[in-house]
Amino acid sequence: MADSLRWTREAGQLRLQGELDQDFLVPLWEAREEATQGVDTIDLSQISRVDTAGVALLIHLAALIRAQGKQVNIVGKSEKMNTLVQLYNLPADLIP
Repeated sequence: MADSLRWTREAGQLRLQGELDQDFLVPLWEAREEATQGVDTIDLSQISRVDTAGVALLIHLAALIRAQGKQVNIVGKSEKMNTLVQLYNLPADLIP
């Protein structure tokens, strides 16, 4: 089990690793503008856990990327993530 949330930004991709939940997402929230600069892809393949606060943060990160005039691509979504999105009946384009 991961004990934190880490991220790196490289070649237009923001890679998240660890747990994307309310206990660990504050540092990314505080760095969200810097973390999304020049990014068009968010990679979730190394996320071990996500909760509703994590989904909300992803929606916000996607909006920041769109505000830069870019199309957002989110890769590596788990089945649990997809289930959360469906349970909240979120439009597919919020977390593409």
